[in-house]
Amino acid sequence: MTNPALDISFLTASEPGFGERLTAALDRRMLVDDEVTTRVRAILEDVRARGDAAVLEYTRCFDGLDAPDITSLAVERDQMEQSLARLPAASAEALRHAAERIRRYHEAQKQDSWQFAEEDGSVYGQKVSALERAGIYVPGGKASYPSSVLMLAIPARVAGVREIVATVPLASGVGADMVFAAAALAGVDRLFTVGGAQAIGALAYGTETVPKVDKIAGPGNIYVTIAKKLVFGEVGIDMIAGPTELTVICDGGTDPDWIAMDLFSQAEHDEQAQSILIATNAEYLESVAEAMRRRLPEMERRDIIASSINDRALFILADNLEQAADVSNRIAPEHLELSVEDPGALLEHIEHAGAIFMGRYSAEVLGDYCAGPSHVLPTSGTARFSSALGVPDFQKRSSIIHCSARGAATLAVTAAELGRNENLHAHARSAEYRLPD
Repeated sequence: MTNPALDISFLTASEPGFGERLTAALDRRMLVDDEVTTRVRAILEDVRARGDAAVLEYTRCFDGLDAPDITSLAVERDQMEQSLARLPAASAEALRHAAERIRRYHEAQKQDSWQFAEEDGSVYGQKVSALERAGIYVPGGKASYPSSVLMLAIPARVAGVREIVATVPLASGVGADMVFAAAALAGVDRLFTVGGAQAIGALAYGTETVPKVDKIAGPGNIYVTIAKKLVFGEVGIDMIAGPTELTVICDGGTDPDWIAMDLFSQAEHDEQAQSILIATNAEYLESVAEAMRRRLPEMERRDIIASSINDRALFILADNLEQAADVSNRIAPEHLELSVEDPGALLEHIEHAGAIFMGRYSAEVLGDYCAGPSHVLPTSGTARFSSALGVPDFQKRSSIIHCSARGAATLAVTAAELGRNENLHAHARSAEYRLPD
């Protein structure tokens, strides 16, 4: 393995043209690859038409798994439990501890049905119910992610989803055992070692073996992401996820080695990950850069880290913490660390972020694994209008309208007037039929 050099891009927030340079550096053009979209659409149509046979064929082609039939790609509950039993004690305990914390956090999110009565006896409210069947896509490929199983399946189980179906690309050895063990702890009902667009198609349309789900949640590569975008409407999806990203705001009081490693932890995901540091002191930015150069040779995934840092990282000098918060709001990052003396005061200025890590000790990696909130978060600036995955993503809300005779008579006059104004006369007459003679 090589020892690559780091060439970090520096920007100054108060300089003319900063906004344009920041926008160009973020480069958030999402899912505009027409060639990939065409290929994904063909895969989805084939899975819809041929079911298991198509899924098996693409699994052989893309994953190199020469499975005799699709049932050989299914992992049963007893296999999941056996994987949990095989784990080293420390690994099993880590999964259990993380699962318990994730479950506890999401139990606080659960929404209940509610109603209120008006003076005329009418009752209004909302019925909250869980989805019947949810599909979770667990990413794979370069690594195995048992943490994603926990972060996706546990909120669904807490929500009350009746059946959870998971798909995960081919895994083997300890990595497979960790993923399957996490599925056992999280309450996954059915698991298939299928990945890519073919997995999304199987979950969206159903096959002879893989059941059709109501909603698909979970991040993946560009094929998976485009597939989710294309099947939306046939099923629900959680979000359209781009490359992972971290923004750190620092007042210069945090050990530079800590911040360097926080940025590395994000960069090691893949070459497209984006790590951004905003600080109020130019010397501090240089000290973090120096720490990164010094620590890089120690990193097992240093080539990936270097590629991510050189191509995507930004070091931004701000005049003060308020300006730093303004820059962060323009970024609307997936993860935001407020590594400052008084994070509570700075939080008041933050408007857009998927998850906010408060103070010098709240490393983003703790949220990745075991703090409690799901690590499935909005990326690519979508934190401006989207939220972290959680229990509400696996619940649906039905409005309750129960009018008394008096209540209907009161509403009918208003509804009829508005209906006629919209030239919808049947609407008006339907309301007026409820008026007393």
